[in-house]
Amino acid sequence: MAKRNETERLWTLSERDRAFWTQDGVILAGMDEVGRGPLAGPVVVACVVMPPEPLLEYVNDSKKVSEKRREALYDRILSTCIEAQTAWMDQTVIDEINILEATKRAFCEAFAKMKTPITDVLIDALTGLKIPARQHALIHGDALSYSIAAASIVAKVERDRYMREQDAIYPMYGFAQNKGYGTKSHMDAIKEYGPCPLHRRSFIRNLL
Repeated sequence: MAKRNETERLWTLSERDRAFWTQDGVILAGMDEVGRGPLAGPVVVACVVMPPEPLLEYVNDSKKVSEKRREALYDRILSTCIEAQTAWMDQTVIDEINILEATKRAFCEAFAKMKTPITDVLIDALTGLKIPARQHALIHGDALSYSIAAASIVAKVERDRYMREQDAIYPMYGFAQNKGYGTKSHMDAIKEYGPCPLHRRSFIRNLL
């Protein structure tokens, strides 16, 4: 029963993707970002081209998947996908041009790295990117598209791994647990110790 339910869930999640997969000459990518909201660290965008089959079990919006399962899915996605690329914009870029423009730049860079001749892109929410492909924005797209969900997992795993590494350098902020997001303990640490180089100064002005 559980197997059948997962198969049905994946079939529903991939409905929008199949509308593209069945068209001749169309190569679809899913794109998503992770890290627009944190007080520290980069925003990371992934661009992923998934094949129509197999549909990988448990692929979903990365926020709905446990960390352990995301790590396993990351490897499966990279070994199954036609291509995947990521682009990062760090806190200095975010402070310089603002988070929206930094996110758009990361989307364009991730797309530009792709060697696959993509014709159409399913994107979580953003519109008007300067990329040579047809763009199809979906609000909450990581919960509505298999390709976007796969991209969200790739982006989140890479960013989370980086923030855990940074926790060893700046242990007082709890990056391994909060991944740079504005938890109470994180904000208290900023007030006590001041910011570290990873912090987005434009995000923490009211804490300094």
